[in-house]
Amino acid sequence: MKISIINGPNLNLLGRREKGIYGERDFDSFLSELKSRYADVEISYFQSNSEGALIDRIQEDGFGKADGIVLNAGAYTHTSVAISDAIRGIRTPVIEVHISNIAAREEYRHRSFIAAACKGSIAGFGLDSYRLAIEALLNISAR
Repeated sequence: MKISIINGPNLNLLGRREKGIYGERDFDSFLSELKSRYADVEISYFQSNSEGALIDRIQEDGFGKADGIVLNAGAYTHTSVAISDAIRGIRTPVIEVHISNIAAREEYRHRSFIAAACKGSIAGFGLDSYRLAIEALLNISAR
C-alpha cells in the first residue's frame, strides 16, 4: 500500500512553532518513526506553503500514485474551496488531520472547507493524528 502524507502551510515549522499547541517534535523525526512502524507501507511526504502546490500534489497522488492520502491542509483547511474541489476530483480516499483540536481553538478554525470532501477527519491527538489516519486508510483498504 502507498500512502501520501501532505502537509500545508507552516507545518515545516513543527518543533519550533507554538510548541504549546503543536508540540516540540519536528515532523522529519516523526516521519522516520512512522516509516519504521509501517515498514510494509510505502509512505511518501510532501509539504508546501503554497495552495497551488498542494492542489497539484493532491491531483498527482489522487490518480494512481497513492492508495490513500493523509492531509493536514493547515490554515487552508478554513479557507480553501480549491483544495476541497481537488479532493472531490480524485479517486483516492483522503483523511483530514489536525494536530490540535480545531473545535477547541479560535472560532474561525471551527469550520473546515475540506472535511465534507474527505473520507474522515482526525483532530486533537498531536502528531499521533497522522498514525490514526494511516490506521484508518489501512482499514479502508482491507474492506
